[in-house]
Amino acid sequence: MKNARKVGTKAAAVLLAAALSFSGCAQPAEGGETSTMQSDEQSSSASGGQISSSPDITAEELMAQIKMAPNGAGVSVHDPSIKKFDGRYYLYGSHMTGACSDDLQTWTTIGDGYTPDNPLFDNLFADGLGIFDYAGDYGNGTYAVWAEDVIYLEQMQKYVMYFCVSSTYIKSNLCYAVADRPEGPYVYQGPLLYSGFTTLDVQKTDVFSVVEPAEASSYWNGGNYNNMLWPNCIDPAPFFDKDGRLWMVYGSWSGGIFLLELDPATGLVIHPESDPENNVDAYFGKRLLGGGHVSIEGPYIQYDSDSGYYYLYVSYGGLERTGGYQIRVFRSEAPDGPYVDMNGAAPSPIGLDHAPYGLKLSGNYDMPSCETAYMATGGQSVFQDDDGKTYVCYHSRFDNGSEYHEPCVKQVFLNKEGWPVLAPFTTKGETISAQGYEKEELTGTYFFLNLGMDISDKIAEPVLITLQEDGTVSGDIAGSWTFEDQSCFMSLTYGGTTYSGVFCRMQDEAGTDVMTFSAAGNNKSVWGAKYE
Repeated sequence: MKNARKVGTKAAAVLLAAALSFSGCAQPAEGGETSTMQSDEQSSSASGGQISSSPDITAEELMAQIKMAPNGAGVSVHDPSIKKFDGRYYLYGSHMTGACSDDLQTWTTIGDGYTPDNPLFDNLFADGLGIFDYAGDYGNGTYAVWAEDVIYLEQMQKYVMYFCVSSTYIKSNLCYAVADRPEGPYVYQGPLLYSGFTTLDVQKTDVFSVVEPAEASSYWNGGNYNNMLWPNCIDPAPFFDKDGRLWMVYGSWSGGIFLLELDPATGLVIHPESDPENNVDAYFGKRLLGGGHVSIEGPYIQYDSDSGYYYLYVSYGGLERTGGYQIRVFRSEAPDGPYVDMNGAAPSPIGLDHAPYGLKLSGNYDMPSCETAYMATGGQSVFQDDDGKTYVCYHSRFDNGSEYHEPCVKQVFLNKEGWPVLAPFTTKGETISAQGYEKEELTGTYFFLNLGMDISDKIAEPVLITLQEDGTVSGDIAGSWTFEDQSCFMSLTYGGTTYSGVFCRMQDEAGTDVMTFSAAGNNKSVWGAKYE
């Protein structure tokens, strides 16, 4: 069992004054600086069941009553792309991995690892196939197959997998494979796009079949690939726009995130006309975000018909456990942008500080019901289910000293202004109430989390706040809150920022019923959870 979290005397005073309902979530104060409340840590064996609400309960006693459960999904899939085919959910991820599920909670592995007999693929290592001829290996006979993503193309009547092979932080190429079933085997068809080429090895690519040599001069700096301007060709993610056109967003660090149109009859790239004034390159397509080799990668675009926006999800930070990996989101009214954040801005293509840009949806955080804190939450994908619910799936590492990771699936809600907010806990089949909730269901004491904006190894820890019946907020923050009758919408204001979001009754990681809220303001996300 994990140690009891540090929730101190100020929080205990909130509980003594409130004598209301209790709940679970986590913290930094406004601006994202972690401010863990001090107390003696003690081991707690959570019993679950009814949470006591006696007025003299201590914070530690409250924590000890919250049932805990292991984090994660029981399988390991990196950079998980989530799709639904034929009534079943599928995850496809880096390192030739895949898994399937009937309920988004229990997953079964369908392929894993760099072996010729991996059932997800027809043998990628067969003699003469040539898949690794350009990128090569790491120099020791090991290879990289990353970020698999699958889409069904009706005109081809095939499941088409886009993925990348790579050997350095810039030398990569995007490839595709096809299958008759979502679980494969996927048969390699060929390369689509190259990056990392020098002036000497460009002949190994198809670049000069698209652009004239004179037009390609900006691809190099001193004969080497100019990755400050141009992308590393990894992390492909295909999607259809509202008009049925097929696109692929891709890219990582280096020159940023790029977009190309695809032919739905063949799955191949449609190279655009060059338009430098609008950041369109004939070979690589349109630059959407980033540049200058800053930490932006793993792009995924999802169109939402209710809001009318295209949402571009990306990962910031280093993907290792202490690298600050996290999910940010931008939006646009068109598939090719411009994409902006809550403040109407986006990171510079020149590579200036990107930390202030993009709504931060997830990062390192702790929750009362989890045995370990979540760390390095990113490598995300998004999909809308048949019932209209939208989910984000990402991989997470944990505060356990290792780089082991598992996927997490959370429901995504849109606030009143059309910005995504994440459910505080992984999905257990919850349904948000379109008619809203009664005020007495919402008032009470919540564990509270502000994810802040930093890109670091800091873990947001829980503090306690109370949503009072008179619309004030007390405890470790002071402010106000509102909710709308006959609606799930709410707001919370403190520290000069108003966070707009939703209330949702759901279950925590251990299956305990909680009332939660999730809200966003000034590119930050806040969560709360109240145990009853």
